[in-house]
Amino acid sequence: MSALTGWTSSRTAAARRDGRLAGSRRPRRPRDDRRIAPLFIAPVLIGFAVFYVYPTVRGVWYSMTDYSLLTSPSYVGGDNYSQLLHDDQFWNSLKVTAYYVGINIVSQTVLALGLAALMHRLTRSAVLRATLLLPWLVPNVTVGLLWAWLLDANLGFANHLLHAMGMGTVSFYSPNWAMPSVALVNTWAYTGYTALLLYAGMLQIPQELYESAVVDGAGEFRMFRRITLPLLRPILALVLVVSLIGSFQIFDTVAVVYRGSPIPETRVIYFYIYQQAFTFFHMGYASAVAMVLVVVLGLLTFVQLRLLRASRSDLG
Repeated sequence: MSALTGWTSSRTAAARRDGRLAGSRRPRRPRDDRRIAPLFIAPVLIGFAVFYVYPTVRGVWYSMTDYSLLTSPSYVGGDNYSQLLHDDQFWNSLKVTAYYVGINIVSQTVLALGLAALMHRLTRSAVLRATLLLPWLVPNVTVGLLWAWLLDANLGFANHLLHAMGMGTVSFYSPNWAMPSVALVNTWAYTGYTALLLYAGMLQIPQELYESAVVDGAGEFRMFRRITLPLLRPILALVLVVSLIGSFQIFDTVAVVYRGSPIPETRVIYFYIYQQAFTFFHMGYASAVAMVLVVVLGLLTFVQLRLLRASRSDLG
């Protein structure tokens, strides 16, 4: 009994000693990651400086020079910008691009909203989402070649279908149908991607709101108008800004469908910049047009974000 008592006392003393030792240790200070953070940020900053800041600064400089790629640039001040104000082709290309952007954004956003709402309320099939994304994965050159054949006046499937329905034939490449046809092609290619972005935004809306609305007797259309649309506003603003910038950058579809020689009704602003820079070798003037386009896009994006109050969410 005495041996057991002595063993217990020694264990208790050892435990107290260990406790004192453990208690005497100083808590470890959390590691300061700020010292190594610049190492991880540096590649991004270097890439941004090399691929964005430097070309922008060079573009601003070239826009104030007379530069043909074959000779050294010579400073001309604001001559390129004053010439641009009286350039009918520039204003026509800007008007054509705005026309295309309007058709493309409206058709793409309306269709994408409908698809996203149907997926959100009816099915969440992963196969369906993957199928919607397929046109977005096809390269734009392939999309242009495919639709150039489908919309062909003589051999195209679209006109055969219209003729079979007794609606005659449509010359999709005529001046009146040219830009709507190009918008149709890009709407087909990008609507699925836009729908998935909106669908992801709808998944963030609490399901309890829909259940309460059903209890109150609200229908699907009323729930979409009173719940989905208001709470989707930040995502919708993001989608509209991305679609706006992407639509202004249209080039490859027009270049492929019209084989590098678009008619005036389809000469979008990016193609006009390309022609000035690499067909006529007016690199300085092309840079001035590009700078004006950057300013226009910046203003439109700012106005769009302010009108849609993109930084505020009603979910909070």
